[in-house]
Amino acid sequence: MAEMITGLVSTIIPVYNRAGMVHEAINSVLAQTYRPIEIILVDDGSNDGATPALLDEIAAREPAILVIHQKNTGPGLARETGRQTARGEFIQYLDSDDWLMPEKFELQIDALRSDADCDIAYGVTRLVDNDGMTLAEPSKHTGERHDRLFPMLLMDRWWHTSTPLYRRSLSDAAGAWPRQRPEDWDLEARMGALRPRLAYCDAVVSCHRHHDQPGRVSRGDEAAYLRDEAWFLPRLYRCARDAGVEQGTPEMEHFARWAFMRARYLGMLGEPELAGQLMDLARKAAGRAPVSMRVFHLLASVLGWKATGQMSYWHDRLRSLGRA
Repeated sequence: MAEMITGLVSTIIPVYNRAGMVHEAINSVLAQTYRPIEIILVDDGSNDGATPALLDEIAAREPAILVIHQKNTGPGLARETGRQTARGEFIQYLDSDDWLMPEKFELQIDALRSDADCDIAYGVTRLVDNDGMTLAEPSKHTGERHDRLFPMLLMDRWWHTSTPLYRRSLSDAAGAWPRQRPEDWDLEARMGALRPRLAYCDAVVSCHRHHDQPGRVSRGDEAAYLRDEAWFLPRLYRCARDAGVEQGTPEMEHFARWAFMRARYLGMLGEPELAGQLMDLARKAAGRAPVSMRVFHLLASVLGWKATGQMSYWHDRLRSLGRA
């Protein structure tokens, strides 16, 4: 880890084949009313013939910008490369297709400095389309005041990557970004397990662009994502318990249903070991498992996970058609 510079904000931007959009993200950091700043651009193996050269050209003009070129590892490990290089007292993550509002750092650092017990500051994120037109404000739950990451984090990743600003001390305590998805949710769950307090800034602090262009970090094979979720959900549960979330809460009951649904899907995909692990997790989270879980588990032990998963899938489809 690089030695920390007091007061510095390090913004880490992973970039993959994003020459057409990354300018806006970079310029939004350079336009911040707060100083000092540094921007770490991690070129994650771009192969479009334009992005690597563009990043080098931008960095040659801006002394606050550092470019790191590496082989393609995915957004989590690209952000980890940036984290290891960052020197800031405060850490900002930003996707290369999103941008920050000019007073974001000023507002959020003021909030953190006014309350030494808070380790994360956040505000409102606006959801926009590819042309910058507002689709939703606030996006997700960024317009709500929450004192902690949990228990809401059991139900949803309730903000965007650009929304929070972290103290480096919390970032260091939470540890490394993982390769597996959902890498951002996993990191925030580990932060939440440490029970940091949140400071809320009642202002729009960033914009999240909704688009379907290639290169979005959320795109990818659905079956592979389900396997990654099977890795993630037990970790999320452990973090929630470390954060003090009890069984019987609405958030934990939601989580139990989520794990149960994923167990059914993985069974249908022919992943009996992962399906069984998530079924056990769902029953643990539920406390006393509902009848539907117990019946499904019994059928899976008799018919096998794949057959039971397929039967459950078609049962749900027929019920859905009957309600239409």
